[in-house]
Amino acid sequence: MNSDSIIGWLEAVGVPADVVAIGAERDHAWCLLRDEHPDADGVIGWEVFWREQGNRYDWARFTSEMVACQYLFGRLTWTQVVRGAVGVLPTDQPSGQVPSQ
Repeated sequence: MNSDSIIGWLEAVGVPADVVAIGAERDHAWCLLRDEHPDADGVIGWEVFWREQGNRYDWARFTSEMVACQYLFGRLTWTQVVRGAVGVLPTDQPSGQVPSQ
């Protein structure tokens, strides 16, 4: 997963594209940005945050594009689970047992 493919993955689990901004900052959106300024070790990073009224909230920085995308995907997929849009598929297993693979 990378910044080119994450929108497709998010849409697949029902996250509306308008709540995500890739490569740009936009209010009322989760933003994924490449930080063009290297850190003290010379590493270019990736930032993920919620932007509202020009401010950044729940900011996180990663040294890997893939990890930043997986973090954002996990956060937004979890919101879909919480609101009941996606979840565990029903099984005929007794409660508490995991189906064998």
